[in-house]
Amino acid sequence: MTTDSIFRGMIIGSVGFAAVISSAHSADLSGVWASDPSVCDKVFVKQRNRTSFAKTADLHGSGFIIDGNRITGKIVRCTIKLSKEDGSLVHLIAAFLTDIALSTMQFSVKIIDDTKIARVFPGIPELETSYFRCPSK
Repeated sequence: MTTDSIFRGMIIGSVGFAAVISSAHSADLSGVWASDPSVCDKVFVKQRNRTSFAKTADLHGSGFIIDGNRITGKIVRCTIKLSKEDGSLVHLIAAFLTDIALSTMQFSVKIIDDTKIARVFPGIPELETSYFRCPSK
């Protein structure tokens, strides 16, 4: 595994995944998502009616914010370019922008319910990563 692929994996892990698409699921994905629902208050802060990442967010877990077709993680911003639904799976192509690079990646999301989604890796179920919707403040 190259350093570049490890770096991309870390970016994807910190961002999580998600998209706002033109479907029944689109409205359900907007919001704030964390890797553990019990750490929402430690990963995110609300200032001036806007949610952002706490300075020590990395110590408590990962998460991301979805607003329209934009996904914001602690170290990366993404724009959904294309999406396709297949049952409870949503396949995405997104442009990721970090402080040092711009890249396009494809990934898949499984919608479990209104409060839980999972990043899935077809053929490798043990790598599935769940994210939970944080309550709005």
